[in-house]
Parts: sequence; structure tokens; C-alpha cells
Amino acid sequence: MKDLVEKIKVVANKNLDDVLRSFMEILEIPAVNPSGGGSGEAKRAEKMMDILSTYGLSKVSRIDVPDYRVKEGVRPNIQAVIDGEDKSRTLWLVAHIDTVPEGDKKLWETDPFKPVIKDGKIYGRGTEDNGQAIASILLTVRIIRELDLTPKYNLGLVFASDEEAGSKYGLQYLVEKGMFKENDEALVLDYGAPDGSEIEVAEKHLLWLKFTVHGVQAHAAFPHEGVNAHRIGARLISTLDQILNERFHEVDQIFIPPTSTFEPTKKEPNVDNVNTVPGKDVFYFDCRVLPRYDLKDVLEAVNKVCRSFELVYNVKIEVEENLRWESPPPTPLDAPIVKKLTNALKIARNIDPRIIGIGGGTCAAFLRAKNIPAVVWSTLDRMAHKPNEYCKIENIRKDAEVLTLLSQIS
Repeated sequence: MKDLVEKIKVVANKNLDDVLRSFMEILEIPAVNPSGGGSGEAKRAEKMMDILSTYGLSKVSRIDVPDYRVKEGVRPNIQAVIDGEDKSRTLWLVAHIDTVPEGDKKLWETDPFKPVIKDGKIYGRGTEDNGQAIASILLTVRIIRELDLTPKYNLGLVFASDEEAGSKYGLQYLVEKGMFKENDEALVLDYGAPDGSEIEVAEKHLLWLKFTVHGVQAHAAFPHEGVNAHRIGARLISTLDQILNERFHEVDQIFIPPTSTFEPTKKEPNVDNVNTVPGKDVFYFDCRVLPRYDLKDVLEAVNKVCRSFELVYNVKIEVEENLRWESPPPTPLDAPIVKKLTNALKIARNIDPRIIGIGGGTCAAFLRAKNIPAVVWSTLDRMAHKPNEYCKIENIRKDAEVLTLLSQIS
């Protein structure tokens, strides 16, 4: 096995520059999720299909999911398979194509949609989340092809849309359509530690809530004639923050962080001018809840607070569930994919990984819900969604080496 590892490293280095050139072409095409105001993944997927056509893959297909919010009317998903010695089952490598918006562009030192290579890093929106995974998978294919390796099982590749907004048009759709079989297993490259030492096997419940406070608009010189929805919304945010964290306070050390989290995040504009009392205020909470709790209890607590605010402040408050996901049971610690990845990390990089859980929201949850063992792993500096997002070039190479070795372990 040591000889194989050395051969993999040599070929990885040999092919890295070519893969990086293709990767830069992919990154130059924005793929912001339409839920974040973007145009979707179609153009990026077209480029990826062109690149994959040069990789000697005989089984490449595109699965389009209707979504009339985007110009093309569809959200693309790409699938490819390399035949293994055992064709009855498949090890899937999963990445996603879409990205979040750039956020405050003033915080960026470079143009977020013009990738730049500097000091061994590639800067730009989507470089780490989830472009690094795409590049590592492409390099893995190049290594397997050049060394003429046959995976122990079929090696499936999935590049999915819509991960950043819940995967309705991506992996959730693919799972529901039966792409993944009961004896398959999967590695989702969408979370990791800077040294590659964490394997995620569990996720928290996920709940995105939209709050709309309806007051009465008025002139700011005569605020007593209105009901300031913005002020009440601010108080509601603070109250929800305190009550939810106090009510759902238990700790589970397998998770990072080890508690449930309730984060006020997105805020919609209210009025355009300073001298108007807002009659409407809209904000969102991102809730990541430990599996020991029931989301019904969280919603009950939320609604109780909102009803009390309605009575005290004479407003109407709407609560909408933008996303609700009850996390499935974790991947068992003795599942073959856990053992094989642990073995591959030890052999390739002398890493003894730690098994963990995270806040939730990766594609792995949909697979686990169908009893398909799935782990989430990569080597990441955790720059996702941050300004000046980057990925390290050496992480692309090192992860591809691990993935190639993983394909050779039965």
C-alpha cells in the first residue's frame, strides 16, 4: 500500500496544474443560488460538462430539475460513474456547484468573482465552499485514469445544485428519484478541519424561520401615530435569542459547537428614508438544534413569545418556516465508510481522525435519511461564507490523494 501511496502522490503533483487551470475556468463563472439573488448554476454546469468530457469518463449525465426562477428554467446536477471491480454497489463522492452571494463587497481584498492565486491559495467566492471539493474530485479522476486503477466498487461522482438553499433542486431530488441504492455509501466533501482530522457522522436539526412584524407606518416626527415595527422586531430578536438559548441549553460534546444555536441572520429592508417609522419589519433566524430536542417544542416556544408580543405591543407577527429538516440517525461509527476513510487517512497522511457532529445542512443528511451510510470530510480552513474566502492548493492535492486511496480499499 505504501508503494501505491507514493505513486498516487507523484501523479497528483504531475496533474495538479492542469486541474487548477480547469478549476479557475469553473470559478470564473458565478453560480450564486437564486435564493440568494443569483442566476443559478447552469452556466457553471455547462463548463464542468465540457471539462468532464475530456476526462475519459464513459458514464456522465446531467439531471435537470425544473425551477422557473432562473433563466434556463432548470437547475443542473451532474453525475458520473467509474466502474469498479464490484459493480453492485457504489461509493459516491459528493460536491455542490452553487455558492452564496459575496456579502459586503467592501470587505473583499479582491473581486469575489474573479479568482486569484496568491501564496498557495485561491481567493474568490465559492473557492472553498464547495469549489475545492470539485477540484479534488477532478484530480482524483486524473490520478485513477493515469495509474489505470480500478476502484474496489463503482466510484460515483455527484456535482449537485442548490445545496446552499436546502437541496430541493439538488441532492434531495436525486435521492428521491432513486439514484442512490441501499448498499451504496457516500463521502460528502463539504466540511472539514484545517488538518483533515475530523470525520462528520451526525448533524443537528435545521430550522430557518422568517419573522414579519406588522405595525403602523407613520412620520417620524409623530411616532405616536404609528407602531414602530422595527423597534418591536429588535426587541423580539433579543427576547427570542435569550429564551431559546435558555430553554434548549443542553450540551452534546460530539457536536461542534456542542450546543443548539439560534442565530438572527438575514434582515430585509424596511423603509428607504430616515424620517419614516417602519410599519413592517422582516428578519430571519437560523436554528441548529441538537437531535435530542423536538423541533415542535422549539416552534411552540417561538410562537408563545410572538403571541405575547402581539398582546403587549398591538402588532401582528407572522412566523414562516423557510426550511425545516429533522436530522436522521447518525452514520454508525462501525460503518464501512467510516472505517475505510479512517484507514485511508492513517495510511496517506498519518492522521488518526476524530469522529464528530456538526450544525447540520450538508447533503449527507438526505442520504442518511434513506439509510445510506454517509460521512462528511475534507481539509478546510473554514472560510465558507466569509469575505476573502480561499482554498489552499495543497488541500486540493492532499484530499485527492486520500480519495484515490479510499477507492482502492475494500
